[in-house]
Amino acid sequence: MRAPRGLTLLSLVLTVALVAAVSPFVSLRRASADAAGTAKAKAMALPDTISFNEHIRPIFVHNCFRCHGSDPGSRKAELRLDRPEFAFAPRANGQPVIVKGNPGQSALVRRITSSDPDTVMPPPETHKTLEPREKAILERWIKDGAQFQPHWALIKPERPTPPDVRQADRVRNPIDRFVLARLEEQGLTPNPEADRHTLVRRVTLDLTGLPPTPEEVEAFVRDESKEAYEALVDRLLARPSYGEHRARYWLDSVRYADTHGYHFDNYRSIWPYRDWV
Repeated sequence: MRAPRGLTLLSLVLTVALVAAVSPFVSLRRASADAAGTAKAKAMALPDTISFNEHIRPIFVHNCFRCHGSDPGSRKAELRLDRPEFAFAPRANGQPVIVKGNPGQSALVRRITSSDPDTVMPPPETHKTLEPREKAILERWIKDGAQFQPHWALIKPERPTPPDVRQADRVRNPIDRFVLARLEEQGLTPNPEADRHTLVRRVTLDLTGLPPTPEEVEAFVRDESKEAYEALVDRLLARPSYGEHRARYWLDSVRYADTHGYHFDNYRSIWPYRDWV
């Protein structure tokens, strides 16, 4: 039995209306999925050059060195990964854990990519898991020759060549080129230059930890010389408050306190150390 012609037209209109209403949501979901896919691909992208200190050491520190580092008291399987002479040393089976240039023959790669809970590294009981990108970085590092580096403090600094940038008119010194190159790489645009009131407040807080006085602000704003900012910085660096502000960072790092702060929060007289710093 055929449906009445009016009912068929009504169904067609309702169908068109439903498609029109749903289409934006479908497009939005598709766009969100595309954006998520792009972000995931970007997150998975590996650096052109794998650096031990920049890329490998952090992975080892967070996931491996507790059991395979310099501490013999916590070391497992007599394996050290913090020094190349140990990482490349032959094991009981005659093979080193890391075979330079050959990830497929490296036990380290087999362990981190295993799905067997009795084999995978880090072990499940450590509650540590390597991300896919971290595994890919380790594999690339081994494929590229597994070059170790000493601690960055023991490496002689080399003056890098400032990168080329598209917005060269924004560059005022070589450091600007490095900052601008990274911004351009990320598709970001620098903010407009701060006004002089904001600038004097920022630099004074940064160097001394204290806000400028109203007189200091007005003096800087009225100073129209080309060296006004440099002169301001020199004055701030010469202040005792600059040294005190820098010393505070150090005291925070060594956890300075005038009391014990643990089970018995007693006073302790170590203020001479604070004054010495």
